[in-house]
Amino acid sequence: MKWISILFLTTAIFCNNLSAQYNFIEKDFTLLENRLYQNVQLQDDNETEDELPTPRSVLFKSMMIPGWGQIENRQIWKVPIIYGLFTGVGIYTIHLNDQYQDYRAAYYNAVHGAESDMKFGPTPEYLEGVNASQLQSNRNNLRNQRDFMFVVMGLAYGLNIIDAYVFAHMRSFDVSDDLSARTTISPDVLADGSPGLTVTLSLFRK
Repeated sequence: MKWISILFLTTAIFCNNLSAQYNFIEKDFTLLENRLYQNVQLQDDNETEDELPTPRSVLFKSMMIPGWGQIENRQIWKVPIIYGLFTGVGIYTIHLNDQYQDYRAAYYNAVHGAESDMKFGPTPEYLEGVNASQLQSNRNNLRNQRDFMFVVMGLAYGLNIIDAYVFAHMRSFDVSDDLSARTTISPDVLADGSPGLTVTLSLFRK
């Protein structure tokens, strides 16, 4: 009877050891799978980043041809907006310049009267008989507006470059729905030895 009890005890200990080793191996394989999954994800992310142009490249392309940087950033929908802005500003600038030319010619001819050499062309019909001071005021205002539109054109060109360059930097930020956060509160000891709490915020993928 004594030998039977010893045999049962030895068998139980051996089974427990096998179970512990199996659990350890199972956990170890789980860690291995997680590491392999993380390596695959990291490799995929690196390959995706390599396919996209660098921000420096996008910057120079936007400087050469407006809208090229947006195409490289895969935001082709912005290209019609950019060229629509350029077209609108350009058409309005031409309109202001034409009016400025008319008022400049009319003012020059009104000041010189019959002795005018028509340096800037003849006076348009719709400006004949208009007071010289009014012609001068309108001429100056149109010139200022035309010059300001040149500034607007330059700003639109710069905005096209900044938009492409900034987005090229921001596209590497992970803002997908796979991100999650976890807050952990645990007891801790402060520097002066008094009890306190530690709050930890962890960001990870779901």
